[in-house]
Amino acid sequence: MRVLSVSALVDPVTGGGTAERTLQLARAMSRGGMAVRVLGTDRGLRDAPRRIDVGHAELELLPCRNERFLIPRHATQRIAQRVAEADVVHLCNHWTVLNLMVRRAALRLGKPYLVCPAGALPLFGRSKWLKRAYNAFGGRALVAQAAGWVAITRRETADFAPYGVDPQRVEVIPNGIEPADYAEGEASVFRERLALGTARVVLFVGRLNAIKGPDLLLEAFISRASALDAAQLVFVGPDDGMRAALEQRARAARLTERVRFAGWLGGADKLAAYRAADVVVVPSRQEAMSLVALEAGACARPVLLTDRCGFDEAAASGGARLVAADAQAIGAALGELLAHPQLAQMGERLRSLILSDYTWDAAVRRYAALFERVTR
Repeated sequence: MRVLSVSALVDPVTGGGTAERTLQLARAMSRGGMAVRVLGTDRGLRDAPRRIDVGHAELELLPCRNERFLIPRHATQRIAQRVAEADVVHLCNHWTVLNLMVRRAALRLGKPYLVCPAGALPLFGRSKWLKRAYNAFGGRALVAQAAGWVAITRRETADFAPYGVDPQRVEVIPNGIEPADYAEGEASVFRERLALGTARVVLFVGRLNAIKGPDLLLEAFISRASALDAAQLVFVGPDDGMRAALEQRARAARLTERVRFAGWLGGADKLAAYRAADVVVVPSRQEAMSLVALEAGACARPVLLTDRCGFDEAAASGGARLVAADAQAIGAALGELLAHPQLAQMGERLRSLILSDYTWDAAVRRYAALFERVTR
């Protein structure tokens, strides 16, 4: 099966979970015997070139004319060629001009395409007027006329209804992990990097963007700081517009010695951060399914996450705590978790759930069946 996987964002630093999911899935598909080509833009990679790991898949980057709107330059012919070579097209995310261009080529060449918005369909966040214009221009038709649809959680299937798609027709394929990728990472390396000593660590991993809720976590930590003894709050992830405000708030609360910003980390460095954590917090305001919660669980770390993260199963397993996306609720739960006598056992329970039900190999088997159906 020749698969063209399309994601305008493939740089894990600037692309966050969208890029991570695309790359991890491409590696898994290629391990499963599919001939995969990832088509994206070079956003974030021109001035800071870095190796993008797609395993045995191929990667093709289109020059980005406008980084704000991810408009590729001189791409029409190359897109048509790549679509023509594929048996099926897999469109990731939703709000990108590249998806519209690929869909147009797929219709012209008679190639089936699937859409996997990964939680992106609702009109949430900034530029709602622009998103409405995008849907009117072609985004709604892109979803409605697809040969297949993929949601990451059962809850996300409802997001397809406003686009004219029956939620019952949407395939649910959760995010996953590759267990072999989690063998590295030493907690001591991360603790030494930030001079954390033996302090307890509350960890945030993700873009410093309002949708990810780092401000909610900071307010929760500030409200409970005196009761959390010398615990440290560490933010790991690239700045996406909020770092300066978060640092200023920490200074105003006189907690600069206990609130750290490590920037983006990848590979073994990120795994070391997970292993150094006592609790990983995912305070998102809106998310399809948290990859961070999966990664933390793969490192046997308990998770505190909001009910907007699309991973209620983590709490049902006894490996996580689920709360409202509210600073007060996060703060109360954080205090309770750090005082929990079986915190380590919670992490092990979450790890067991993930290794059992949430691997990319399991996801690829479901994708393979879906690809076979739509190509027939």
